[in-house]
Amino acid sequence: MATTKKKTKNPFLKFIKWFWILFICGVVLVALPFLFASWGLLGPMPEYEHLENPETNLATELISADGKTLGKYYLEDNRTPVPFDQLPDNLVNALVATEDARFFDHAGIDARGTIRAVAYLGSKGGASTISQQLARQLFVGVRSRNKFEAITQKLKEWVLATRLERNYTKEEIIAMYLNIYDFHYNADGIRSASRIYFGKEPKDLRIQESAMLVGMLKNSSYYNPIRREELVFNRRNTVLAQMAKYGYISEKEKDSLQKTKMDLNFNPESHREGLATYFRMYMQRWLNQWVKDNPKLDGEKYNIYLDGLKVYTTIDSRMQHNAEMAVEAHMKKLQAEFFVQNTPERNPTTPFLDLEKHEIDNILERAMKSSARWRTMSRAGKSESEIRASFKKKTEMTVFDWNSDSYEKDTILTPLDSIKYYKTFLRTAMMSMEPQTGHVKAWVGGIDYKHFQYDNVIQGARQAGSTFKPFVYAAAIDQLRLSPCDSLPDTQYCIEPMKHGNIEAWCPKNSDGKYSGEKKTLKNALANSVNSITARLIDDVGPASVVKMARNMGITKDLPEVPSIALGTPDVNVYEMVGAYGTFANQGVYVKPVMVTRIEDKNGTVLFEYVPETKDVLSRDVAYAMLNLMEGVTQYGSGGRLRHSYNKNSRVYKEIMTGYPYNLTNPIAGKTGTTQNQSDGWFMGIVPNLVTGVWVGGEERATHFRSLTYGQAASMALPIWGLYMKANYDNEELAISKSAFDKPSDLSINVDCTKVVKELTEDMDTDDDLDDLDF
Repeated sequence: MATTKKKTKNPFLKFIKWFWILFICGVVLVALPFLFASWGLLGPMPEYEHLENPETNLATELISADGKTLGKYYLEDNRTPVPFDQLPDNLVNALVATEDARFFDHAGIDARGTIRAVAYLGSKGGASTISQQLARQLFVGVRSRNKFEAITQKLKEWVLATRLERNYTKEEIIAMYLNIYDFHYNADGIRSASRIYFGKEPKDLRIQESAMLVGMLKNSSYYNPIRREELVFNRRNTVLAQMAKYGYISEKEKDSLQKTKMDLNFNPESHREGLATYFRMYMQRWLNQWVKDNPKLDGEKYNIYLDGLKVYTTIDSRMQHNAEMAVEAHMKKLQAEFFVQNTPERNPTTPFLDLEKHEIDNILERAMKSSARWRTMSRAGKSESEIRASFKKKTEMTVFDWNSDSYEKDTILTPLDSIKYYKTFLRTAMMSMEPQTGHVKAWVGGIDYKHFQYDNVIQGARQAGSTFKPFVYAAAIDQLRLSPCDSLPDTQYCIEPMKHGNIEAWCPKNSDGKYSGEKKTLKNALANSVNSITARLIDDVGPASVVKMARNMGITKDLPEVPSIALGTPDVNVYEMVGAYGTFANQGVYVKPVMVTRIEDKNGTVLFEYVPETKDVLSRDVAYAMLNLMEGVTQYGSGGRLRHSYNKNSRVYKEIMTGYPYNLTNPIAGKTGTTQNQSDGWFMGIVPNLVTGVWVGGEERATHFRSLTYGQAASMALPIWGLYMKANYDNEELAISKSAFDKPSDLSINVDCTKVVKELTEDMDTDDDLDDLDF
């Protein structure tokens, strides 16, 4: 009988079966979390469109005429993206060597790094690739302390990293990562970081500088070079060692670079610091109005803090720097002398002059009620008695101080005393413009924006004094066909009541109260601000003609049609005065001052281009005659200090003019202006391709020098113009003209006064008279 064998199972096959079951289950278990993450089951994931266009807030950038960044507008992100081709190789190499050595070999996840991190529990370094770090910065956010949430965040990073690798090139990922990282101190992105920590563009970074910034990527708050310099120094050297390890620099270079100092050039970028602060704040207001008037195609408004606009301005950063340095140099000295004259011992009403107690109280009352403290406490529901009490309570504060290195000092004052303290400071305004184009080249609205935020260039308006007289002379030459060589007697002149709307007779006195009785040319009369002759001229042409002339030249402030405007009683601002004087330099054509030439969106699309606003006001003959007249001011009039040395034995020279040997020899047309009681000092200066106006005075008209020694325009305002122009001429790249003004080939107005001078001198009897006669 046959027997059957029982078939036995191979145990190895069973092992193989379970191995594959477990392997497949393991793969599924590993894959499922990634699938869940990609499907959004572990939390929302960005849409595909967002991966193609990751949303980052971009600061609006102000760019100077010479290509420098003047400043930015941002709420939280001070970010201006830099394309990969503008990143230096040493920066890219430092990043890859330190953060992701196999970056160019993986597809978003570094398998070797991940296995190492798991095997050693992170003790030998993490496994986050640059792509993963970018994903976290863009879409995931700060790592959660909850373990489950932290794991899901990591899964999202892996998924997003692979998607980023599919959508972007390696170069684009590096650029995006460096552009989005927050380097602290408003340094959002590599461009801001490079400018803030080293004062340069990214392309100019040296190896050790790039290494420091890459070192900060680990934790910019902890690796803070301003607060923890030694820690950041060591971290920088670790980055340099990594660069050597992966062959980007030699061991010799590494050793040499690790010995170098940090050489920080810290330039914090805030709205209250840096170059052209007053101009930047004016432009912020201008842009806010522009976005209201120029919506996007879909009707939405541009956001100047988020949309990354590029605003191309007319400001020249070099001339702006020269202007700010000139203001600082002179105002520091002038203020020191003002403090000497306004001690309580010399002036019991300091900082005011000739005011009664109730008048001072009114000034302080007005200042309190217009202060931020009053507004804030009022909005908080505080009673008036509580608010007033707070102004008399001493508190710690930081105030402006010319004598401190940073121009700030910490002190304890009552808010009311701080108001009075700030009233002691002289203020200033300065604007410089190219007359042919209207391009504003420099704009200084005060002495320090952080502490004095009122912009005196365009917000302020003060009496023009004798700087208004050229409008009178221009009207007279234009209508009466006078010339600079025509002469009029310097005798008291009265305009009858009701002749030009004045209620009573107007008999202006000369500044010294004297009249020579001799005839003076118009050139001499303007050079020396002879009021009697100016009165004759406005009587001949009428105040209405002068007002019309000023209006046509861009003066929009209130101008009453009365004779007294001839001496500069109207309030005007520096912005409009510079534009008006530009008419003389531009052959009689007024060009409205312009600050912006072009605006682009973040993609380079042009949104705005400036169209000049011009107006024909004067003939070329009259404009040239006016320049000839005003040249007399700097040749032998009140502006002569620009050409001649000061009397070095005079007190004014010793106190505030030391170091101001301008010695300018080129043709300059100009006009000084000093108002009643020395409250305001003006100087308007013209060369063929640049018009610049300067004003100096106190916030209150009662804040002024006691005498003309320091209170005249030649001591208050003219030195700023002289320092500024001297610095401009020292930089030949600026091409500021030293040439004569263009003379019309068919000039019909006589400007050669040689014959007139001869006739007038023949009528004089004594040598003393000859000494007094200037032409």
